[in-house]
Amino acid sequence: MLLLVGLGNPHPDNKNNRHNIGFAVIDSINKQYGLSKQKPKFKGLLTTGKIHDHKVFAVKPLTFMNNSGVCIKELVDYFKIDVGNVIVFHDDIDINLGKIRTKRGGSDAGHNGIESIDKYIGKEYTRVRIGIGISEEETVSTHVLANFSENEQSIITKITKDIVSSLLILMNKQLDLFSSKVNQT
Repeated sequence: MLLLVGLGNPHPDNKNNRHNIGFAVIDSINKQYGLSKQKPKFKGLLTTGKIHDHKVFAVKPLTFMNNSGVCIKELVDYFKIDVGNVIVFHDDIDINLGKIRTKRGGSDAGHNGIESIDKYIGKEYTRVRIGIGISEEETVSTHVLANFSENEQSIITKITKDIVSSLLILMNKQLDLFSSKVNQT
């Protein structure tokens, strides 16, 4: 059993923000694999189904970014999901736009959503860090809460498609292979 988590902010004004890239990945996974209709449960929008014979739960926390751990903790506890079977998709300003890095554990690097998850379930889950970059002139909050430009959106659409098409590799915990495959295309 796996829990796929996309981080973002649930307000409609935030839909196309850089900070909401995790929500976009979960939406793409739901569409590609025909998971159940999203239902508000456990302080998130939850879908369920099977992906390549893996029972999965996919969630977009409705607790806003800074409290993402609350939603995830409820799901992990209720369904008795091993923290090692949690995969979190989130934005990362320290990675160039459209590139990804995967890792298990480690520092939250100032990402409030990751800090919240670490607080509630620990650090031994898988993170898919999706690069949104940042210029030296911008503040972090201004950058992450701004919408993608048209050019940036086409890059993000491609990386999201690549993540979804390589999902089985990620689900099988082949993190290095997943990263190299997605970043190669």
